[in-house]
Parts: sequence; C-alpha cells; structure tokens
Amino acid sequence: MSDFLYCKLEIFIPETHFRLLQKALQEADAGHIGRYDSCLSYSRVTGCFRPLAGCRPYIGTEGEISEVPELKVEVTCLTEKVDLTIAAVRRVHPYEEPVINVIPLYRTGLQPHRADPADL
Repeated sequence: MSDFLYCKLEIFIPETHFRLLQKALQEADAGHIGRYDSCLSYSRVTGCFRPLAGCRPYIGTEGEISEVPELKVEVTCLTEKVDLTIAAVRRVHPYEEPVINVIPLYRTGLQPHRADPADL
C-alpha cells in the first residue's frame, strides 16, 4: 500500500460517538487537504450484525441479529499516517470490533499538504 500517497478510511460508528471521533481524526491529522483540515463526510446507515458467544457487544444481544442506526464516516489521510489514524479511532470507538476500512486511493485531486502555506 506504500505505493499510494493517500488512503480513504470508512468508519462505522454510533452517532453518539461522532464528535469524539471527529476530534480524534483531527488530532491524527486525518482529513488534512491543502489549506483545510478536519475534512470528512458522513452519512446515516443501518448496521446489521449478530453478536456471537463470548463477545461483549456495546449494543445488541448475543445470538440475535441486530439492526442499528450508525454513521458511516469517510476521511482521507496520508498512507504513512494510517496506523496512527486507526489507533486514534480505536481509542474513542465504543465497539468491541469496530469496522474501519482502509482503501488506497489510486488517484485524487488532492495535492500533498505542506507545513508552510508559502510552499503551495
């Protein structure tokens, strides 16, 4: 994956934890695009799952299929910061097994961000 400069993360999370996630992503510098930071998008989705024996679900009942409202959060980050970003997400995510998809971005309209705006 190191051949790709950017990745997109898809994170599924209860709406109650969105602001915590947003802050964690900002602190990890995910969503930094040019002269903007904290760039992300989210949409409401329905998550379906069945907790199996031995798990400790945040919501749902062992052995029963659950359908719950969630947010799907999408954010772009530098590939070199993916591990840092995932660790930040896990620190604030309430689920025992959070869904965090990392998708390498072959091409984007993004320009690499630089610390000094005069470099742009």
